[in-house]
Amino acid sequence: MEKIDGRPYASRPELMEASGYSRATLAKLWRDRESNGHPPQVTVDGVMRWDLENWLEWSAGYQRARRESIRPVDRSGNPDEELPPVEQARVLGLERSAIAQYRRNPPPGWPPPLRTERNGRGVIEFRTRRQLWEYADNASRAGVAGRTAGPGPEARIQRAVEAMTAAPDRPAGVVARELAAEYGQSPVTWRPIVTEARKRLRSQ
Repeated sequence: MEKIDGRPYASRPELMEASGYSRATLAKLWRDRESNGHPPQVTVDGVMRWDLENWLEWSAGYQRARRESIRPVDRSGNPDEELPPVEQARVLGLERSAIAQYRRNPPPGWPPPLRTERNGRGVIEFRTRRQLWEYADNASRAGVAGRTAGPGPEARIQRAVEAMTAAPDRPAGVVARELAAEYGQSPVTWRPIVTEARKRLRSQ
């Protein structure tokens, strides 16, 4: 990989290897650069290259925006208002059951509750909108950070559906590796989940 001022600059084949995107997808992203904010290129010895770190950061933000377009985050309201689980789910565009699953098996970066209350059915965890917005912004970059548990089965399928909808031509193995890095567990565990997600997308 070419280095310019000490920074790695990737060619298109090297971007394919780093991202898992096909050549056609990378070409489309470059073609649509005026609308998607794709980083600029430099030409070295007749070869187009991109600052790899900048490109990967842009790609993470682009994928996050694509996911939010599928599962939009509600950015309205008082950022410091304390919300119960049903409202947390609404802010994040999730089913209420997902928040219950997060309590049992929190995904990387899931914020601790600001406070808790006990009622006849158990403990209610409250989080602020600010916490939820920060989680949504950082979720696509979060690592497993020592966590071994991930979301429940149906939630995992939904994550896979969202990932494949955002980048439909990505190989299943690449999607499985990314989901494993983001939500925990191994790519081997995620591979059949990705397969099931693909079946559901085809049946829609």
